[in-house]
Amino acid sequence: MDPLQAAHSGPRKKRPRQTGTLMVSSPHDVRFGDLVLFILEKKMGTTRRAFLMELARRKGFRVENELSDSVTHIVAENNSGNDVLEWLQVQNIQASSRLELLDVSWLIECMGAGKPVEMTGKHQLLVRRDYPASPKPGPQKTPSLAVQKISEYACQRRTTLNNCNCIFTNAFEILAENCEFRENESSYVTYMRAASVLKSLPFTIISMKDTEGIPCLGEKVKCIIEEIIEDGESSEVNAVLNDERYQSFKLFTSVFGVGLKTSEKWFRMGFRSLNKIKSDKSLKFTRMQKAGFLYYEDLVSCVTRAEAEAVSMLVKEAVWAFLPGAFISMTGGFRRGKEIGHDVDFLITSPEVTEDEKQQLLHKVISLWEKKGLLLYSDLVESTFEKLKLPSRKVDALDHFQKCFLILKLHHQRVDSDKSPQQGGKTWKAIRVDLVVCPYERRAFALLGWTGSRQFERDLRRYATHERKMMLDNHALYDKTKRIFLKAESEEEIFAHLGLDYIEPWERNA
Repeated sequence: MDPLQAAHSGPRKKRPRQTGTLMVSSPHDVRFGDLVLFILEKKMGTTRRAFLMELARRKGFRVENELSDSVTHIVAENNSGNDVLEWLQVQNIQASSRLELLDVSWLIECMGAGKPVEMTGKHQLLVRRDYPASPKPGPQKTPSLAVQKISEYACQRRTTLNNCNCIFTNAFEILAENCEFRENESSYVTYMRAASVLKSLPFTIISMKDTEGIPCLGEKVKCIIEEIIEDGESSEVNAVLNDERYQSFKLFTSVFGVGLKTSEKWFRMGFRSLNKIKSDKSLKFTRMQKAGFLYYEDLVSCVTRAEAEAVSMLVKEAVWAFLPGAFISMTGGFRRGKEIGHDVDFLITSPEVTEDEKQQLLHKVISLWEKKGLLLYSDLVESTFEKLKLPSRKVDALDHFQKCFLILKLHHQRVDSDKSPQQGGKTWKAIRVDLVVCPYERRAFALLGWTGSRQFERDLRRYATHERKMMLDNHALYDKTKRIFLKAESEEEIFAHLGLDYIEPWERNA
């Protein structure tokens, strides 16, 4: 039976656990005496607090059982700064200005690093300015505490590259990829939404209690989480990783120009290795696939940020040679703060350019690189953009701007000027590059769409449709209620039209 089709009858029966040892703290050497921690039990629970206290002590942190004057850092989970201050007031404790109020994500990062890490804005709990520093005389009215709700939409969550739940998200991404190979859209969406919401959490899931109130975690997803918590791995994920079809599709689609249909064809023909495919004389390859095989080793290796920046200079030099002052933005994962990727994407636009100049730009750039011996492959797709066309109803619809899919030759010396050419060795690397040219008035929509991540964009368009009665794509935002297109000169304006808080690019890693 296909492991992805197997139905769960319900949550797995939990094994008996010896929890008593977590509640008893054994002596540990204190390595960081300047920091005295107190972990707040409120909204965290006794067992999780005891677990974190013991873990922190093992790492050399001084953690107090009770709050005292010696405490320098209060660590809380799912609490705002005002929540912590209110708790201090109930305890009749005056908050000192030197007391740091921190989210548990800071402590988890510290334990991961084995030492205290720098406290940044994402770690510090904010305090409302109008909140009283100490209780006023007379009877006190306890303000109601609003539990922070996690949105089902990735566009309402801030997701950085600091993923506290890799063991779970990696598992769901493998399952989602297998569903994509099998063209099982509903299960693919289920697993990707689960991975996305877990990436946004500022804490690590340690027990099933931690999953309470988190959206996008259905019964099947929770069963997998529970299994990983108890066993450290998932039997479903292991079954997928050992599945011959998954392994073959993973290998085949790693070739530039090979999609699901070609992978299915090769698999049914009995191929299991790329060498056998390349040596089979009966197979015919597209121009893109030929390039994919020819530069395979370079293209499957990761592109570093240094390489991406070097490519950026190549692009700017070429574009500005024909269109000085054009706006060139690096998009995709590198704009979201990633240090590695598989290709480099650029958005090109200019306010002062005729339609003919815009149409000819990429042709001229490609010709220039060809003359310089830097062009290894190019596929130019002309624009089919129509201003009067409504935004697409499809959440994954490709845009209609002019674009070019390239493989460029990047010389090592452009990345590291001190690196001398290797004698007789290869002095360059093949890099995948995508160029997109859009009208200047559409730049905000194109930049938003090409920045990603894929799940962030899917949820942004889903939110626009279901919550705002609007249609969004890489070209425009259309208000179906007012029957008008909404103009925007920046990403911030698009978020404002949708009634959303602005999410920075580095917080869109959903």
